Amino acid sequence: MSAVEIVGPEAVPQLQAQVEQIIAEAKKQGASACEVAVSVEQGLSTSVRQGEVETVEFNRDQGFGITLYVGQRKGSASTSASGDAAIRETVAAALAIAKHASEDEAAGLADAALMARELPQLDLYHAWAISPEQAIEQALRCEAAAFAADQRIKNADGTTLNTHQGCRVYGNSHGFVAGYASTRHSLSCVMIAEDGGQMQRDYWYDVNRQGELLADAAGIGQRAAQRAVSRLGARPVPTCEVPVLFCAELATGLFGHFLAAISGGNLYRKSSFLEDALGQQLFPDWLTLDERPHIPRALGSAAFDGDGLATYAKPFVAGGELVSYILGTYSGRKLGMPSTANSGGVHNLFVSHGTEDQQALLKRMGRGLLVTELMGQGLNMVTGDYSRGAGGFWVENGEIQFPVQEVTIAGNLRDMFKQIVAVGNDLELRSNIRTGSVLIEKMTVAGS
Repeated sequence: MSAVEIVGPEAVPQLQAQVEQIIAEAKKQGASACEVAVSVEQGLSTSVRQGEVETVEFNRDQGFGITLYVGQRKGSASTSASGDAAIRETVAAALAIAKHASEDEAAGLADAALMARELPQLDLYHAWAISPEQAIEQALRCEAAAFAADQRIKNADGTTLNTHQGCRVYGNSHGFVAGYASTRHSLSCVMIAEDGGQMQRDYWYDVNRQGELLADAAGIGQRAAQRAVSRLGARPVPTCEVPVLFCAELATGLFGHFLAAISGGNLYRKSSFLEDALGQQLFPDWLTLDERPHIPRALGSAAFDGDGLATYAKPFVAGGELVSYILGTYSGRKLGMPSTANSGGVHNLFVSHGTEDQQALLKRMGRGLLVTELMGQGLNMVTGDYSRGAGGFWVENGEIQFPVQEVTIAGNLRDMFKQIVAVGNDLELRSNIRTGSVLIEKMTVAGS
């Protein structure tokens, strides 16, 4: 097999042919079933700091992941080499592993009848014709705008422009082979403000399938500077129990924890606080969480999952009630349930929201903490106990009073989900999870 020279839609047929070749080799060596995932990726990354170019990196990677079955025994191996000898050796290695593995009743491909048939075109590939020189110029313009925004911006912690394109193909011995090309471009800026002996850092960024649609470089730099300056004078607050408002970009993490808790892997391992929660009221009755995998150009869109099943739109939470787990073929079999076509995760989660922006939610909160930064892991997935280091702003009478640092916010996710008062209309669009700011009725804020 020859190496793939191009990365884009035109690479898909060549990668599909390689996948079919690997599956044929696996059958020849005695595998009863086989699945192959192959990816080819390339990208450019440029970063600047203090007006100087720090790095210009070009990367190109390719990899083949081969999983074979001998009855109910499974073996996996991977390689970055595409030569015939390397593929033969990798197939042989996977086969040797399978022969030594113990039998697993849940192992094996998804049912042939469930393979995706018609795949929508999702418009995920938009190559960006930007040269390294142009990328450097944009990064420098972003950083210069940050320095010019406020005289208290004294230092930079790196401004980075990334452009990435890749092609992925999945196939199995049921005869399913499909692939797609995609792109992802981003610009981020991290700045440091200093005043009165205190230093604070903050950032801003944008990400898009289309490089030309990224937010203006100067605007990103100015926003990073404003955020860093706004944190100057931060201090702890006394320990209290108050409402907490998570800004939209952090609220995505709250729902990310929820997705992990209803994912098949954690459920069948009995390592989730939401085990046996199907049908339970977990959120207020106005809240819905649904997956929309076929939105053109969206960051989480996909036509098929990691098992070759067609993705489809569906709710996980409707009227506040948990109506579906997140299952792939294997985890579904472990739980005695059908796959939800979510092998590999969720594609574009939408959180229902109201008409109020963050300012209106601050007014509704009255007195409490607006959280704009979280630190540490601080989640026990088995119990749902949640405790994270946090930074943000103290709010009185619906108005921001001063920046806050060195506090810990704590609660239990079950309680926190039930106590969601409102979700704002300030939607975070740079994530696979689309949510606005989230106001929670009360949490413990531990400070000085």
